[in-house]
Amino acid sequence: MDKIIEYESLGKTNSGFEQEYFSAFKEVMQSGWYILGKQVADFEKAFANYCGTSYCIGVASGLDAIILSLRALDLPDDAEVIVPSNTYIASILGVINAGYQPVLVEPDLATYNIDPEKIEEAITHKTKAILVVHLYGKMCDMTKISLIAQKYGLKVVEDCAQAHGAIHCGIKAGNWSDAGAFSFYPTKNLGALGDAGAITTNDPILAEKLMCLRNYGSERKYENKYIGFNSRLDEIQAAFLIQKLKKLDDINAHKRALAQLYLSGIDDRFIKPSIQPWNFDVFHIFNIRCKKRDELKKYLMEKGIKTDIHYPVSPNNQVAYRKILGLKKYPLSEEIHSTTLSLPIARFHTAEEVEYITGCLNQFEPV
Repeated sequence: MDKIIEYESLGKTNSGFEQEYFSAFKEVMQSGWYILGKQVADFEKAFANYCGTSYCIGVASGLDAIILSLRALDLPDDAEVIVPSNTYIASILGVINAGYQPVLVEPDLATYNIDPEKIEEAITHKTKAILVVHLYGKMCDMTKISLIAQKYGLKVVEDCAQAHGAIHCGIKAGNWSDAGAFSFYPTKNLGALGDAGAITTNDPILAEKLMCLRNYGSERKYENKYIGFNSRLDEIQAAFLIQKLKKLDDINAHKRALAQLYLSGIDDRFIKPSIQPWNFDVFHIFNIRCKKRDELKKYLMEKGIKTDIHYPVSPNNQVAYRKILGLKKYPLSEEIHSTTLSLPIARFHTAEEVEYITGCLNQFEPV
């Protein structure tokens, strides 16, 4: 294959939506209402319906969705929040910026999601919540985690940034917890054309509080019920998301089809994503693992294949967080971070490209 296979191209990813986006932009511009108007209300209703939740509250980003979700739960000031040790740093940053102490728990090496068996070991008298992360588009074992939360009286927040439309035991991401935090960062399966996020919940009291918190803590203009934030989903981003949401199931189906080609074609000497019959994975990321990861990445680039690493440095090894997280080692997390490689699996990629990538992978001979 002569051309370069991009890992991601947002122009290509959004191709096919031009007419809908232009119309949406014109409608918003001409309305003269650019903050918390009709588009946000319509998207919130549509996304809540898609997730199967009673409420959806649009916010400015996925990080804000985590922060506001935790703040709305009114946890004690010294509360500990359990979070996976191999997540993207935004999950941990969300706990810290909400004012709480993150407690890292190792993942299941098969699923890369937090290991329910290890959660109970980390619970102390200060533990008040679990922040689960549905990494790469695979949902955590929410059946077991929900039972643990009930046993210890813990709140649960789902970080659904990579799991739009993912399902566990017949129930979608964002509908298993007190609150589900979504990111619509442009690379997500449901991506905006800028930063955007949302929170889903079935709790009417929590929903009312979140709607206030995102808007300076105000229930009515100039009346502040809570100490709040300025974190509102923009009308224009909501208008774009309404259009893309109509195609989300098609986008997920395409990525699942490409993932199946990878799964059936890649040699077993590479560690491939595990599949469980009770999970419906949406493959925001398709990762493999290889001891010679950096060598493999370089080899694929020489073949015209761009890849990415999610993520090259484990959270406990990030300089900014050493004082907060301490010096404890997380060997499973570090093993994942040092061996994982993400392969192209965007909306615009073709079966032919995936078959070429698979063929190149299978010819890889590490030095």
